[in-house]
Amino acid sequence: MDIQDLDRRAVRTSVALVRQVTTDRLGLPTPCADWDLRALLAHLTVQHIGFARAVAGERTEVADWQPEPLPDDFVAAYERAADQVIESFGSPEAPSRRTYLPEIRDGVTVPGAMAMGFHFIDYVVHSWDVAAAIGVPVEFDDDVLAAALTVAGQVPADAASRGPGTAFDPVLPEAAGGAPLDRVLAMLGRSPAWPE
Repeated sequence: MDIQDLDRRAVRTSVALVRQVTTDRLGLPTPCADWDLRALLAHLTVQHIGFARAVAGERTEVADWQPEPLPDDFVAAYERAADQVIESFGSPEAPSRRTYLPEIRDGVTVPGAMAMGFHFIDYVVHSWDVAAAIGVPVEFDDDVLAAALTVAGQVPADAASRGPGTAFDPVLPEAAGGAPLDRVLAMLGRSPAWPE
């Protein structure tokens, strides 16, 4: 799969959704149980920056990935961060560059393409989180969803990888059927029927 192109398209989808967020909606709940929309957008912004730096070959630390308060012009800040990660990932050397990710299992070094895969699945799922929070639909091309299903299927299902303090919750029963996006969400512990 062309992870550079797939990630770019997932990020662009997230940008289109964030542009629909207004200040009065920042307190809305999201499918990320501990985060309202303000906290989710702060997370998404800093993750773009962290991944951009890491895939560019910088050695980052956990502190570099900690969200900061959203600025007044949070949409513009998000767009700048999205542009930064797209530029970093677009480098011809990026897929093969050894990339250190301090937040994963106390720090791991992986090929850039794998780091992009982590980022890609996050932004497919988090795009849905934003869309669900503000009550609008989100659509991805079939090949993006096919790739997301593949990547989601590679996320370990062990207790160290799922549940409190980890990126994903345990797989939900809905993962076995349904539309591709619903399956991706359920495979990563999100209920497609949220907030029910």
